[in-house]
Amino acid sequence: MENLSYYEILEVSQTSDKETIKKAYRSMAKKYHPDKNAGDADAEHKFKLCNEAYQCLSDDKQRSIYDRYGKEGLQGRGGSSRQSGGFDDLGSIFEEMFSGFGGGNSRRRKNPADADKYQLDMNIDMYLSFHEAAFGCEKEIEFNYKDSCKDCKGTGAKDAKLSTCQQCKGQGQVYMKQGFMTFSQTCPICNGAGSSPAEKCESCNGDGYKKEREKVTIKVPAGIDSENRLRVSAKGNISKRGTRGDLYVTFTVTPDKHFIRNGNDVYIEIPVFFTQAITGESLTIPSLTGELELKLEIGTKDKQHFTFRGEGIADVHGHGKGNLIAQVNLTYPKKLNSEQKELLAKLQDSFGVESKPHESVLDSAIDVMKGWFK
Repeated sequence: MENLSYYEILEVSQTSDKETIKKAYRSMAKKYHPDKNAGDADAEHKFKLCNEAYQCLSDDKQRSIYDRYGKEGLQGRGGSSRQSGGFDDLGSIFEEMFSGFGGGNSRRRKNPADADKYQLDMNIDMYLSFHEAAFGCEKEIEFNYKDSCKDCKGTGAKDAKLSTCQQCKGQGQVYMKQGFMTFSQTCPICNGAGSSPAEKCESCNGDGYKKEREKVTIKVPAGIDSENRLRVSAKGNISKRGTRGDLYVTFTVTPDKHFIRNGNDVYIEIPVFFTQAITGESLTIPSLTGELELKLEIGTKDKQHFTFRGEGIADVHGHGKGNLIAQVNLTYPKKLNSEQKELLAKLQDSFGVESKPHESVLDSAIDVMKGWFK
């Protein structure tokens, strides 16, 4: 972008009048302003170039020099000093811009005395057991909420008397100029309110609100999961005008000892002795609603899954139920006595060639290997 002319940077023609250039600059400055592109170095660089271009083209003298000699012609010819357009013109544009970001001129600002000092909606965290989340439950919760102080009308000032902030002159924003750039930030004295209490309200110690405690019983729907939120209407903080926000409850579900949840599906690990897997036995396993029969296949493999449709958790939005997946974990004896060894040897012999699948594979591999050393 730095290789472009000032006209190309602002996307205007060389014959554009001042008003067109000003309008184009305002649009480009809003697009690349650091407040809207936090941490974006490329946007910050383009923002500086837009300022540089406007600083030149908004001044008749500098624009004339630039049109005849380019950027080089500005060097040593007062290129860094401004005349009638000057930084004041840049500052006025920034004030217009920042009024759209919540600061700016007083015509667009609401009366600071009308603003609440806190958000009306609020959130609390709740822990549920696996069972409570899967089947739903009722829970009583006790929480603190904020209610606007009646004595100071929520302003935090004695008798609701506020004085205009002397630092920002009631704008809530302060502006700083560095070279050809103008930056805005929230006023550090009034924190953007534009006013401050002449004297603190004794009832709320200047907070503008009082904390109240309340109990409410909520119905937790079946299928709720971690990070899900439930909205409890009109149980949040109360504004100066008496409007009450909503209470949001964010859930965390604690893990179960046996069941593992994945969305609406539930997994359970079933330990199976190797002889049970070989013979394909039937096992009784637990589910969320009772007992189920798990019929193993002959030669069931380790980690093999058996799915029971519709035996999982009900979808919290009412879209059916998940599945129960039983995962087989094969177990083997750690020790064998002489009798067991004898029985296993007889069993293996009874399968004949089938009991030695490795021989046909490994013998051919050994023959190939021997050929490597001839």
